[in-house]
Amino acid sequence: MVATGDPVTPRPGYAKADILFPRPARTVAVARPTAADSFADRYGDSFADRYAAALGFASSSARITVGERTATVPGSYKLASLSPDLPYVPAVKQAQTHLIGFENSAFPYFGKNPRSGEGSYAQGSRYSDNRVLVHVPAGFDARKPGVILVFFHGHGATLERDVRDRQLLPRQISESGVNAVLVAPQLAYDAADSSAGKFWERGGFKRFMAEAAENLGRVYGDARASEAFAKMPVVIVAYSGGFVTAASSLQVGGLGSRVKGVVLLDALYGEIDKFSSWIVNNRSAFFVSAYTQGTKRHDDELMRILRDKGIKVTDELDGPFKPGTVAFLPTGEGIRHRDYVTLAWTEHPVRDVLQRIPRRN
Repeated sequence: MVATGDPVTPRPGYAKADILFPRPARTVAVARPTAADSFADRYGDSFADRYAAALGFASSSARITVGERTATVPGSYKLASLSPDLPYVPAVKQAQTHLIGFENSAFPYFGKNPRSGEGSYAQGSRYSDNRVLVHVPAGFDARKPGVILVFFHGHGATLERDVRDRQLLPRQISESGVNAVLVAPQLAYDAADSSAGKFWERGGFKRFMAEAAENLGRVYGDARASEAFAKMPVVIVAYSGGFVTAASSLQVGGLGSRVKGVVLLDALYGEIDKFSSWIVNNRSAFFVSAYTQGTKRHDDELMRILRDKGIKVTDELDGPFKPGTVAFLPTGEGIRHRDYVTLAWTEHPVRDVLQRIPRRN
């Protein structure tokens, strides 16, 4: 059984890179699914809680299984390198899903809130969780063209309860059949808060993705695959309150043309200037905003701005994405905001988005 728990408040006086969560790493049992396993069987016990060991627990360690191989992981806030003598793994035989602490995740964050000018995130458990949900589906092959999907959750969410179990992001990635992986940072923990934390910082998204490449390579089973992950195109999907983090990542994140697409799931509550600027300046990328009546007013405004700039927009998705696709998808009555990540213009919209990305050989 995997140990999980609420984030804890970092001790005062630590530098950013020294923030460690006072919990020793533990033995992790990774499920080995069979063809008959249910989703709960496949994923329920396969999450490695990557909280770090603080001072006094530096010698603690855990065991983590990658494919058919097992390696020792020191008690650290991020995965340690796997043994350098592991043979190159051409493709993942079974899904690998983990919670990993990132130094460059959204929180802890000690800077100012650019929306209010106040620095209010140095204290409090809601702003202390540095974990990131990482999913590499069975069959993923780092030797082939792939895509990294980055998911920014909304208000009142946790990675386990919501992103994993309710919104089914790992399942949607796996079911798409696309050579794609998932990276989903914990934003404000179970809070009605759209704060972006370190993603507000210039270059913050680029630093996050560099660390993601390292950890994806380790989860994949060969740290040398990190080089491939560091070059893969990125698609950002933001749901609800995740729009602030998405907009900031586009404006000052520093990843440039690696971002090939943006999808907003009932998420256009503001930051319209940032999204319109990105669309205008990235005409080979795709942009999709699906919306309910709650965000329609803002979607209508962004559509008007883009049309005034001569950019064609559509209200439906027809086949694979074409370069420069801009789509606004209204969803009718009966589609609830709370269910939007699993039921929007179609069932499992994230899966649908991945399947529309043109495949390269």
